[in-house]
Amino acid sequence: MALRQPRYSKEEFAQRGDALYESEVRSQVEEGNRGKIVAIDLETGAFEVDASEIAACDRLEARYPDAQIWIVRIGSRHVRRFLCQSR
Repeated sequence: MALRQPRYSKEEFAQRGDALYESEVRSQVEEGNRGKIVAIDLETGAFEVDASEIAACDRLEARYPDAQIWIVRIGSRHVRRFLCQSR
């Protein structure tokens, strides 16, 4: 298995992913999918929605093996949330 190399800097990757989500994907996935994950290929704009990051990415990679994937949690600014509790 060949190691896939990123085509963009971290900043450009994030900018492209956010812009693509807001301009093309969000309106198609937001209703009825709050809290789920959308995996977006930055090259093609193709996407997959699932409750699981891995499942969404696996399905997208099955269709586009060289995908550059950006992940968004629908209805949230963050994919993951960490809860810190003091004792």
